[in-house]
Amino acid sequence: MVYDWSGPSVSEFIGLLVRAEDLVARIDERLRKSPAAAGFVERAHFHDAVAALWIEGELVHVEDLVLHDAMMDVRTPTHELTRAHAVLRTRRRIFSQASDWALSRAGLSALVGRESAGPQGSEARLVERPGDAEPLAESDPTDDDEPVDELALQLAEIDAVLARSQRLLDGTTATNQSEIDAAIEPAPDSSNTGTVANIGQPAPIAARSERNELIMDADWDEEQRLAEWLELAGLPHGEATPLLTAALAWDAWEQIAPLQRQAWLGNLLAASALRRAGKTASHLFALNTGLRTVARDRRRARDRHTRLAAFLEGAAAAAEAGLKELDRLAMARVQMERRLRNRRSNSSLPALIELVLSRPMVSTGLVAKELGVTQRAALGLIGELDLRELTGRGRFRAWGIV
Repeated sequence: MVYDWSGPSVSEFIGLLVRAEDLVARIDERLRKSPAAAGFVERAHFHDAVAALWIEGELVHVEDLVLHDAMMDVRTPTHELTRAHAVLRTRRRIFSQASDWALSRAGLSALVGRESAGPQGSEARLVERPGDAEPLAESDPTDDDEPVDELALQLAEIDAVLARSQRLLDGTTATNQSEIDAAIEPAPDSSNTGTVANIGQPAPIAARSERNELIMDADWDEEQRLAEWLELAGLPHGEATPLLTAALAWDAWEQIAPLQRQAWLGNLLAASALRRAGKTASHLFALNTGLRTVARDRRRARDRHTRLAAFLEGAAAAAEAGLKELDRLAMARVQMERRLRNRRSNSSLPALIELVLSRPMVSTGLVAKELGVTQRAALGLIGELDLRELTGRGRFRAWGIV
């Protein structure tokens, strides 16, 4: 993919680039010195996750995402809500790591493997969660030195049933228990199969045949596409401005489409490119919140200049919205901190202020859970801060900063 910068729109493009670079640098500098930076960063995670699903044509309410993140859902979570929560968790994970982690081979392998389908994705999720049980092959129920874990045995039986059902759906049957155990137990070298560490090498035939062809394209070589994207995303690093580097990485992801799932990951990686270059060292840029304001026809145009200009407009819009949000949070923080005068040292109001600043909305249950107080006490604390009620209802209410 070769970018030709000649054309009548070069001067206009340079103007967009300079304006976007200035706005992105300004918001990061203000965040570096703002006392409301922590709350802004956390709220940006929620808003950017919702915007990521909006770009894909799915509607997720930020209130539902806040409650789902706190495991306090008022209804059964929808598929769109769980996907938005996956974006939220991915943003938090990227921000918690080093600035160059997401664009490294190890980081990209972890991000891709967590949500990918098939045995590789399942094993990656097991590796990610330290609280999960060890694989069945490492435990011996007949060992007299250790007590038998009844729950582990029951889970093993469930795994056996699921494996048998999967084999029946695939058109094969298990003849004995050893075949079922072989289907459950991961192969010793499965962690090296189909990961970004092996990009550029064809996936083994067995790994490709295990993909569900009903929902996955068997001819879609994700490893090769990721290798191509990494090459394009790494070329301009150090040779172009940080925002132009991110724009090229974003455009390459949109055109190559490396993953059949997790299409939203490309926008997060573009934001990571800004953070790697030191442009947004204080936060992970909420790129999706700006791209949603740009028409889809311009974001997916055939002309590269139009696509890159749309990216720069989206980055500028996200930075402008972030500056306004930061002003609003700083003003709200000053107003709420005035109510802390003459308060006892063990008051829960300071913790409530931090919670309100870090969430788009709060409920009595959420406040009670986070602060360790009763719901009646939570209502009293909310009343003392004089927060605005957002729902207009008498029950199941929510409060926030408007």
